[in-house]
Order: sequence, then C-alpha cells, then structure tokens
Amino acid sequence: MNPRSELFCSTPDYYGARRRTSFVIPRALQSWVFESGSLTRRLQAEYGDAFGVRVIRQRFAHPFPDEARLLGLRSGRRALVREVALLSGDRPLILARSVLPARTLRGAGRRLARLGNRPLGGILFASRSLRRSGFEVAKAGAETWLPGIRKEFGLSSPVWGRRSVYALSRRSLLVAEFFLPGLILDEESA
Repeated sequence: MNPRSELFCSTPDYYGARRRTSFVIPRALQSWVFESGSLTRRLQAEYGDAFGVRVIRQRFAHPFPDEARLLGLRSGRRALVREVALLSGDRPLILARSVLPARTLRGAGRRLARLGNRPLGGILFASRSLRRSGFEVAKAGAETWLPGIRKEFGLSSPVWGRRSVYALSRRSLLVAEFFLPGLILDEESA
C-alpha cells in the first residue's frame, strides 16, 4: 500500500499536452483526453442513469512531490486526496485522483470535502469562478499502478490520462483522470 495513493505506486510521468501529442493517443480517446468541458456532464449525457461514482479512498495525505509543486504546497503539507472510479453501472470508465489543499476546503470550498459518491465535476463546472490551467498528459504503464488496482481494473496495457490545475475563487486543486479500456471500447463501437 502506498500512503500517498490507493491507485499509483508513483506519480505517472506527465508532459504538456501539445497538438503533436494527439497522434500518439488512440483516436478513440482523443476527444476524451482533450475535452475542455465537464467530463461529468459528458459522461452523464452518454450513460444517463447508469453513470456513477465509487470512492476508492478519500483522506488527508501527502501529495506526490510534483503535485505539491503544481499546487504551491510547502514540503510536508498534507491535502485531501480523493481517488474514485467513474462508472457506467458496474463497468469502470475512468479512474480519477483529486488533490485539494486545506486552504481550498475553507469557506464555500467546504462542500468539496463532503462529496461522497457525487462527482466533483458537478460542483467545479457549476461555479462561475472556475479557472483551469492547460492539460498535462500521461501514459501510465502497468508498473505505475498498485497491484490490486491493476488487477481489479484489468490494467495490463498503458492507460492514457490527463491532469489540470483548477482554481475556484483563486483557490487551487488538482484533478487527474485516466481513461480505462471500457471507455475506449464504447468509443470504438460508436
């Protein structure tokens, strides 16, 4: 078990999402990886009532060093780390990891700590004060995932993902999403 994550052995290697990276990402996934709107809304539109969220783990923990750096957290600071599976019925589509510094959870941000099985995107994209940085893209090989997650979600080949820093009223949080084989199969059959 990794004290920083229930998903990853270590943070995946991210790089800036430039147009030229799109030729490497499978065609069926490109519209998901580069989606500029709410993934939650898109999943709800695509899967209707079958769409759901399962919390894998949510607790205060030390973010990975690169996450802390992106969020401007001093070394040793903890943040609320939320890791979830976004589902269609029982079929996993996306694994997501959110890192929310304590300062982000103050005031109106308190509701972000009490989401339960509700999607974070529903609150983020409903806010008029939402700002988002550019995407970073990652290709997480099987060795990146913890063995239990790798087995449960059938992660034997690389999984593409992305992350962005969001700001709500100038309070930042980091969201990473990894697009699972079930989502690719749906796109290829459409």
